[in-house]
Amino acid sequence: MQRIKIPFGGLTCEQLEVLADLAEEYGDGIAHVTTRQDIQIHFVHIEDTPTLMRRLAAVGITTREACGNTVRNVTACPIAGVCRDQAFDVTPYAKACAYFLLGHADTQDFGRKFKISFSGCTDHACALARMHDVGAVAVVRHDEEGRERRGFALYVGGGLGAVPHQAKLLDPFVPEEELIPVTQAVARVFARLGEKKNRQRARLKVVVAKLGIEEFRKIVQAERAMLVPETGWTSFLATSRAALEQPLKPPSALTGNAEVADSFERWRRTNVYAQRQPGYVTATVTLPLGDASSHQLRGLADLARQFVGDTIRTTVEQNILLRWVPEGDLLTLHQALESLGLGAPGAQSIVDVVTCPGTDTCKLGIASSRGLAGELSSRLAAKSIEVDEAVRGLNIKVSGCFNACGQHHVADIGFYGVSRKIGSYTVPHFQVVLGGGGHDNAEHHGLAMAAVPSKRIPEVVDRLTSHYVRGRVDGETFQQFVARTGKAKIKGLLDDLTRVPSHDADPSFYSDWGDPREFTLGDMGVGECAGEVVSAVEFGLASSERQAFEAQIDLESGHAREAAGKAFRAMLEAARALVQTQTTAVSDDPATVLAEFRARFYDTQRFFDPFAGGKFAHYLFRAANEGTLAVDADEAHRRVEEAYLFIEAAHACYGRLNTPAAAPLPG
Repeated sequence: MQRIKIPFGGLTCEQLEVLADLAEEYGDGIAHVTTRQDIQIHFVHIEDTPTLMRRLAAVGITTREACGNTVRNVTACPIAGVCRDQAFDVTPYAKACAYFLLGHADTQDFGRKFKISFSGCTDHACALARMHDVGAVAVVRHDEEGRERRGFALYVGGGLGAVPHQAKLLDPFVPEEELIPVTQAVARVFARLGEKKNRQRARLKVVVAKLGIEEFRKIVQAERAMLVPETGWTSFLATSRAALEQPLKPPSALTGNAEVADSFERWRRTNVYAQRQPGYVTATVTLPLGDASSHQLRGLADLARQFVGDTIRTTVEQNILLRWVPEGDLLTLHQALESLGLGAPGAQSIVDVVTCPGTDTCKLGIASSRGLAGELSSRLAAKSIEVDEAVRGLNIKVSGCFNACGQHHVADIGFYGVSRKIGSYTVPHFQVVLGGGGHDNAEHHGLAMAAVPSKRIPEVVDRLTSHYVRGRVDGETFQQFVARTGKAKIKGLLDDLTRVPSHDADPSFYSDWGDPREFTLGDMGVGECAGEVVSAVEFGLASSERQAFEAQIDLESGHAREAAGKAFRAMLEAARALVQTQTTAVSDDPATVLAEFRARFYDTQRFFDPFAGGKFAHYLFRAANEGTLAVDADEAHRRVEEAYLFIEAAHACYGRLNTPAAAPLPG
């Protein structure tokens, strides 16, 4: 797979045509738009990549640092500059940041990837700034003389992955001239303090969580004070207020037409956005599963030349946006899009399902995210006319595993692939994730509710949306509805769907969407993005982190005993994951897990920290002995903190077990 960086999603007509040629000549004829506004071409032969890269460079596109332990593609709101709600156009800032950090000496020593996003406003989900390592949200202030000052509310330490972390506010107002140097300082701190050996812990979110935002802020400020000024910090500001784009055609109004087809009206309702500039709109080209054929890309390039020029952007919803469309040209444009097979409505609606590559091309995929997403999109599109307006605006996101490449944590309804052993068979499942949402720049993260067989996920969507339509109060969002209803009640609503019929009764449950073969995990290995082998131990440790996160949520809700119980189960899950390195036959019985862990890791001192000895193991043993009957809020708080320390120690122990030249055990 060749990942191609498209900073802030900006593309020209010529670039679209080159991408079409490359997908056809070197891939499978498909260009895939990702959730980070990149383009991916799959099934490329390694020996063809130098030529492919040279041809991209000839039209101003780089693939450098699109993968690996680097600053990944810098994303931004695709309607920046034309948005009616923006503070100002963030495009020049995103572009300057992307190219300043590309290949910079201070960004070459990371332990893992580093993601940056720019949003022009606080409320919407166009850029999802608060789920990034660095998220910049445009803010305008006025000085004492009434002059406008541009700046950014800068968030740090966000991220999804197996355990989502909410980004913390580093500074409510970073002046525009300080944006790049402060971001550079954050990168330097990450390079210096971030984990290098254990990839599971090597993200900025872990550094921020360990230090706390106050201490992290002090370190960044000290780092910023030491930086030597560079011209790239501010050289772009001289033109940042100039119009970066010029419309190809003059504005015009859409005139009434009695013969306009229903298909156009449905498309206009979901895919057209009125720009802040009168007479112009943006038109979203919906790409099913984020895919466009070479023929379709060439056709889009032709249409762009006819209607908008080089004002094209990719979106985080895996679509393509045409900006500066004269409103009077909409009907003609839609007819042309329909001729390309790209005139479908439903952009940013429940029909527009976001998905990662899943088992199609990623070795970390557990279940077929693309297969499920395609099935859901088809079913929902077929009955879209009947869908209630409140349901129409929901979004669904699907990941093939817990790593959240499909961003399932920030969906109204999210799913991620798992599996379950049913007798001698392995059955594809998806965890149902509720409580999240992309609004407020992805401020809210959902939590897993139940593992449901893959073939029953469409029933889950039907049941949840029907329940929402029947039970919501006036103006209540889906997220508010879930919170008011309670997850216990919603889980009860889905319980019967978690059951799997026997293989003889219904063998279809034992294969995945779009794949008639019997389901197996035997092909798992190197991941498309992660570039590493994920073992059962790592899955177990990730599960323990989710339990600890849920314990923290209970603690914040005032449910002390529930929090303490989940904290204990989180530690137990981590202990069981370690035991799996010694034997695969591990019971789920707590007493057995405790005995196995004590014999294999405590008595042998394998779990002992070089400095703390067996301290962290005692957290687990004490929680098992004390239970939760006498737990108050303070004790629950300590129990949750101890769970995180125990899990950290488990990660460290696992790292030592996998290090060829392991340090000698204490004593």
